[in-house]
Amino acid sequence: MASERPLLIPSPRIPNTQDLLTVPVFLDLTKPNSGRPGSLSVMESKNPAENSFSVEHNLSSSSQRSVFSIQSKTSAGNSIREGGFGDSGSKPVRYGSGRPDSEALAMSQKEINDEDARLIYINDHEKTNERFQFAGNSIRTGKYSIITFLPRNLFEQFHRVAYIYFLAIAVLNQLPQLAVFGRGVSILPLAFVLLVTAVKDSYEDYRRHRSDLIENNRLASVLVNDQFQPKKWKDIRVGEIIKIQAEETIPCDMVLLSTSDPTGVAYVQTINLDGESNLKTRYAKQETLLKMPDKEKVGGLIKCEKPNRNIYGFHANMEIDGKRLSLGPSNILLRGCQIKNTEWALGVAVYAGRDTKAMLNSSGAPSKRSRLETHMNFEIIILSMFLVALCTIVSICAVVWLLGHREELNYLPYYRKADFSEGADGDYNYYGWGLETVFTFLMSVIVFQIMIPISLYISMELVRVGQAYFMIRDSQMYDEASNSRFQCRALNINEDLGQIKYVFSDKTGTLTENKMEFQCASIWGVDYSGGNSQVEQDEYSVEVEGKVLRPKMKVKTDPGLLQISSSRTDAKEGKHIHDFFLALAACNTIVPLVVDTSDPTVKRIDYQGESPDEQALVYAAAAYGFMLIERTSGHIVIDIQGKRQRFNVLGLHEFDSDRKRMSVILGCPDNSVKVFVKGADTTMFSVIDKASNKNIIRATEAHLHAYSSLGLRTLVVGMRELSASEFEQWHSSFEVASTALIGRAALLRKVAGNVESNLSLLGASGIEDKLQQGVPEAIECLRTAGIKVWVLTGDKQETAISIGYSSKLLTRKMTQIIINSNSKESCRRSLEDAITMSKKLKTVAGVTDNAGGSSEARSTPVALIIDGTSLVYILDSELEEQLFQLASECSVVLCCRVAPLQKAGIVALAKNRTADMTLAIGDGANDVSMIQMADVGVGISGQEGRQAVMASDFSMGQFRFLVPLLLVHGHWNYQRMGYMILYNFYRNAVMVFVLFWYVLFTCFTLTTAINEWSSVLYSIVYTSLPTIVVGILDKDLSRRTLLKYPQLYGAGHRQECYNSKLFWLTMVDTLWQSVAIFFIPLLAYWHSSIDISSIGDLWILAVVIMVNIHLAMDVIRWTWITHAAIWGSIIATFICVIVIDAIHYLIGYWAFFEVAKTGTFWLCLLAIVITGLIPRFVLKFICQYYSPSDVQIAREVEKFGDPREFGAVQIEMNPILDPQRR
Repeated sequence: MASERPLLIPSPRIPNTQDLLTVPVFLDLTKPNSGRPGSLSVMESKNPAENSFSVEHNLSSSSQRSVFSIQSKTSAGNSIREGGFGDSGSKPVRYGSGRPDSEALAMSQKEINDEDARLIYINDHEKTNERFQFAGNSIRTGKYSIITFLPRNLFEQFHRVAYIYFLAIAVLNQLPQLAVFGRGVSILPLAFVLLVTAVKDSYEDYRRHRSDLIENNRLASVLVNDQFQPKKWKDIRVGEIIKIQAEETIPCDMVLLSTSDPTGVAYVQTINLDGESNLKTRYAKQETLLKMPDKEKVGGLIKCEKPNRNIYGFHANMEIDGKRLSLGPSNILLRGCQIKNTEWALGVAVYAGRDTKAMLNSSGAPSKRSRLETHMNFEIIILSMFLVALCTIVSICAVVWLLGHREELNYLPYYRKADFSEGADGDYNYYGWGLETVFTFLMSVIVFQIMIPISLYISMELVRVGQAYFMIRDSQMYDEASNSRFQCRALNINEDLGQIKYVFSDKTGTLTENKMEFQCASIWGVDYSGGNSQVEQDEYSVEVEGKVLRPKMKVKTDPGLLQISSSRTDAKEGKHIHDFFLALAACNTIVPLVVDTSDPTVKRIDYQGESPDEQALVYAAAAYGFMLIERTSGHIVIDIQGKRQRFNVLGLHEFDSDRKRMSVILGCPDNSVKVFVKGADTTMFSVIDKASNKNIIRATEAHLHAYSSLGLRTLVVGMRELSASEFEQWHSSFEVASTALIGRAALLRKVAGNVESNLSLLGASGIEDKLQQGVPEAIECLRTAGIKVWVLTGDKQETAISIGYSSKLLTRKMTQIIINSNSKESCRRSLEDAITMSKKLKTVAGVTDNAGGSSEARSTPVALIIDGTSLVYILDSELEEQLFQLASECSVVLCCRVAPLQKAGIVALAKNRTADMTLAIGDGANDVSMIQMADVGVGISGQEGRQAVMASDFSMGQFRFLVPLLLVHGHWNYQRMGYMILYNFYRNAVMVFVLFWYVLFTCFTLTTAINEWSSVLYSIVYTSLPTIVVGILDKDLSRRTLLKYPQLYGAGHRQECYNSKLFWLTMVDTLWQSVAIFFIPLLAYWHSSIDISSIGDLWILAVVIMVNIHLAMDVIRWTWITHAAIWGSIIATFICVIVIDAIHYLIGYWAFFEVAKTGTFWLCLLAIVITGLIPRFVLKFICQYYSPSDVQIAREVEKFGDPREFGAVQIEMNPILDPQRR
């Protein structure tokens, strides 16, 4: 098995005057991501340009590309900071705000003051917890305890109003005056549903408690009485010093004091925290590096921010030995991470238990409700009104009957007014017509209670679980590359997948692989793209300690550039190339690891880093002979064309979303000090010295535009040499800024900005982020299905447009509307002009089509391309309405240079203005807000960790899996769930109407002919299983057909499976079937002496047979499980009725055996089924023959084969409807 170790060669500190300047510098910034400037932020002001309005449109050539460009003059620069994980407080979220104090400010940039600070005394947990009792390290993720389980679980379950309704019914039935059913029997249905849910919740909570117990009882080595002793995690206190061995998990958030590495480096793996497997470097301060707490007394004070959720930020100061040191994210180890490639590490606990960042981030995604379930509530209200109407009719009829028979009440069995018992004098069982009316109404509610289907809720949960199982097991949504299956993280919105109208997608890592590959470079104005001459040369290698080291990944190289870089020429051209690749190798946070190979003499260097861009650049530098082979906190070693050179790292300004660049200050072997900077072109050119080499700048800008047009990700590289005075000024400024208590983040940004100025332009790089497999086909399929795809990316406009063409999001037939504005008024004019133009294009296209004899007017497809700067002024303003009006006219919307909160704002724009369903899909932490805003959130298990997955409702490995998820599983889930809800309404309403007819023929006394046990078992046993099985297994169309004809997905957009029309047709059908069930036996036995129990058995059997055969008529895909469920339920009903009637102390003893002996009984059952179902059969035939839907046509194609075999037959699909406005 290949072993891994860091290629770090310990070297003593050089005892000279520069020793004071080699202290490593790390800023407490947001998540390092230096290679991806476009993915984290936002927007920059565009180059000055006059407002332009140009349309290139040729109606006679539909293939000609049309561009509608709207640009405005440059105004003051604008920026949006990336949203962090910190609590946003009660202020409303501003999706487009560019204010410096925006709530989108990252938590790592949040300042702290004395009131907000937490004081930790190193190695003195008693004093630390003396004033404020900080949380212990014990964690608890379980929701319940033994004492609180019952009340809390019941409280949560009764949030469903239907449960309160059935509880009220059960309570009413306990009153003697209203007791229709047995008191125990009436509570049984509700108790069963509550019990099933409680068992499920208790099991889930038991698993959480068991996990907590294991976690809390793990052992860690803690300093106690000057000795490291094992201590349970739950007993660790803030302020204690902890020793972590290699491969051990960190028990709490702790500031790193020292490590086994002489330079204080520790390597951690954060896969348990954010899913990222690459190693991160953490550093101990030089002042604490040599302190050994078990051999000498260690003390000090740490002043840090209060606990927060930002796993990428930490803000603190440490006072030790009279010095005050600044602490940042690179000095803290977080709970749940693992120590790798480091023998041991010492740290002091600063956050424990529930205060750790891991626990603060453990909350799941926000709860979402299914759109179908929301619509279902409206129908339940209608059914409630039905129920009230039926009860009112019975009550009114009862009053009329009582008043009409007032003289006979003394002798009638149910209203016997006089008490004839011996010695009694008074009324018996009669309360006057007023109270009798009230009692009749309440008793009617009890008898007709199943009009509201309590079993529907638990049936829906079981069906969703079954649907999720088959989605998870779908082999066509399994990603072999990442070995990841589809995950269903939210069971309550499965059916929403069948109604998606808008898909909002990230680009990098979602449409693309996020596996960067270096393609080309522009160095000192010369383009080294190589054309088709790029080849994979023999890998560059170096020899260290008798071992040959080679980069793990191969890179295609440009032969000319390779020759110049390896010639070691001192010419000016060679010097610029030397500095360019030195910048690529040094300006990063990459950690080189040595990996064993099958050949013991050959080792591979694996460059581990948080940014795929950085990895690609370092591999490229190695391919051209600049191989990074060692990194410590104070220096790096780079093999340059076979010669190892050591560079002291004097300072490092990591990437942040404000500057959009990073820089490193190196002490070179020739004793010079240089600052190397790389970053986004929009920010780099503002710090380039434009006074010299204007031709080089212009050439580089042209090369950047060419690279972007090819879809490449670009970075600009610059440098300058610092004089001794400049370096001293920077160093002193940095020391002041890094120890400031107030405004530290702003001061550090200012220090970085000062040193990153007047740079000499070295060149630019082009990195290819290849499209994922099947993305173009997936987007085309989604658009054919009537789904609008919007892409929201942080990349620059040219790159996004190029990817748009390669992914088939954009086509040459589309007219592009481009909005790049830098003021609110300019945005307003641009939107107005764009709306006018889109309407003109639509009108002209329609007139042209009609003039050409076209049978239908088709509008020219329009694509809207807008940048983040424009969105600053549009979102959260009155311009939102105009933007949506324009976007709704467009086939494609492409948003470039957008910040994370702006992504959420775009989703909200569509979600709040239409009745259509939205889906957001992304792979990174910057996509979380978008994923949580959409109706359905999908996370990609990609290269950027698992933040998006953890916040999503569903997760998968590739974008192309969205097609089977929506078009296949989404269609099936929606069709099944829509039918199941209507069927449950029908099934219960049939029973209620039968009971209602019986009440009308029994003087409104609300007695029931059907045995009370059969009434209870009707929804639980007799009819529940078939609907659940059909809801899980039935398929109206095969996978192949659904994928072949994406237009079939439009059934969900048109709500064909669940709508008001179907509901009312179902109720009419229900009414007719109940008439057949009740009146056919009534007429057949009108003159007979049959007893109530016997005809009640006939009615319950007729209802069960009717509803199951009704279900069988609608089943499309029969399996043995479906047969067993439907026909087995009918058999089970007969068995239950026989058993109930065989119990001698129950009412109706032996009734079934008497009535079943006659032929009339069986003829009635046959007549009921035929009479009840014939109208439904005839109506289905007429509708499917004369007005078939797309699904019915496709089903016939499946049944009779491909229509092409029968001649020129075409399948005409229904048109895609415009979105409904809210």
